Parts: sequence; structure tokens; C-alpha cells
Amino acid sequence: MTEIVTLESLAARVTPGQSLAIPVDGSGVAMTATAALLEAGVRDLKLICVPISGLQADLLIGAGAVASLETSAVSLGEAGAAPRFTAGIKSRAFTMRDSTCPAIYAGLLAAQKGVPFMPIAGIIGSDLLNVRSDWQVIDSPIGEARKVVVVPAISPDVALFHAPEADRDGNVRIGRHRELADLAYASKRTLVTVERIIDRNLLDGEDSAAGVLPSLYVDTIAVAERGAWPLALWDEYPADEAEIARYAAMARSEDGFRAYLSAFLTHRRQVA
Repeated sequence: MTEIVTLESLAARVTPGQSLAIPVDGSGVAMTATAALLEAGVRDLKLICVPISGLQADLLIGAGAVASLETSAVSLGEAGAAPRFTAGIKSRAFTMRDSTCPAIYAGLLAAQKGVPFMPIAGIIGSDLLNVRSDWQVIDSPIGEARKVVVVPAISPDVALFHAPEADRDGNVRIGRHRELADLAYASKRTLVTVERIIDRNLLDGEDSAAGVLPSLYVDTIAVAERGAWPLALWDEYPADEAEIARYAAMARSEDGFRAYLSAFLTHRRQVA
């Protein structure tokens, strides 16, 4: 049964050493929950970006909360490179597990299906095969003679994302962002922050049910108004491009990052 809890209680369910899966910017990033995680002092996270990340990953890396990172990219988009990710790569502050977008989705699909791996073909010839010993090239056992890559299942301990609304039964509206369902299906636990809780059951109508993640796949929900800020949340508010650019400028230095992080956490406390 899905629990509706406080933001602090939701954050407390992410513990040091767990693997944490997060979505791409624009697909419902739980930024307020990220602030709560940092305030709680979480450390040694095995961060899995599905399939890339930006500000959220950069904040977690800069705060020293990440032990390992599996991703296809970390970037601030139009605001440029992710400065704490770049600095962390140079200083080897965390273990980097280079991936590709299809490989990450294939790993999640394997976990959903309850199988140990999923075959894909697009990585053949890539230098990534030299650094990912867990990706194996095999002869296809079916059909024409060809090579395929098998990538291991990815089953995160926790998936964390933000959505516009949930009902009191724990069903969450994710709209067309089916990658959020992929996260939830593959993960052992799913934590969701939402803008609001509504009284109407989202599964009651065919139109609304089509864009809903059922409560069966949702463990915990907390309300966090404007919980994706400064990133966008579809149909709710756009990204605060000026704020993201301000972060990009400040986070180029360690001192600037610390100043930004302090202000970000203070802002979270004030709006909570």
C-alpha cells in the first residue's frame, strides 16, 4: 500500500550506499526531494541516470553524495557543461560507469522482465566495450549469424521522481513520460513527490488512466509544491533558465558551488 508522508520522511527512505535512479531533466526531476536528501546528509549513492542527467546529478556530485555514477551524459544543456561532474571526473571523486541511452533502457527492461540481461546491437564497435567488462559480446543464438551485446539487468534500490499529481490511493499521473514507468517497474522501491494530492481516483476514467502509474508500483508519496524547480515540469511550469545559468556560473568553483548549495537548501526550507 502506498504511503503519503512528509518530505523529510520520504527523504529518510534513501539510505547511504543505495543505488538511486533519476530521470532526465524535463521528465519530472525531484529537486526539492534532492535538497531534502542533501540536508539529511545522504552519502555513497550509486547514482543511475535514466538515461542522462543535469542539475540534479551535478548537485549530488558536488555535495559529495555520489560514490558511483552510471550515465550516458551529465550536462546543463544550453547553460553548458555540468561543472561539478567535470571536476569530479578530473579528480576521480567517484567511480564512473560510462553507458549509452539504449543500454540503460535495456538494463531496466531486463529487470522488468525478471531476466539477468538484455541483448542489444548498437554498441558493437564502440570503445565502451573496452571499459565495461560487464557488457559481453556473444553470438546470437537465434536467426542470422551476428554478434550482439548483452547488458546486465539494472534494478535500482530506489527510483525517485516528481509528478504533477497523485490521488489518495497512490496512483500517480505521469502523462506521456513512460520512462518514469520504466523506472518504477525496474526498481525495488519508488518514491515520488507531487505538486498536489487529488480526491478523484486517477484510474476511474479511461482517458486519465492511460497516463497513470498505478499505486502497485509506488511505495511512498510526498507533496512538494514546485518540486522540480528550477527545472521544468510538464503542463505546470517551465524551466527557470536564468537560475540554471546562475548555477552554472557559480558552480565553476568549489566556493561558488558551496554558496549556491547553501542558498538552494535555504530556499527549500523557506518554501516547505
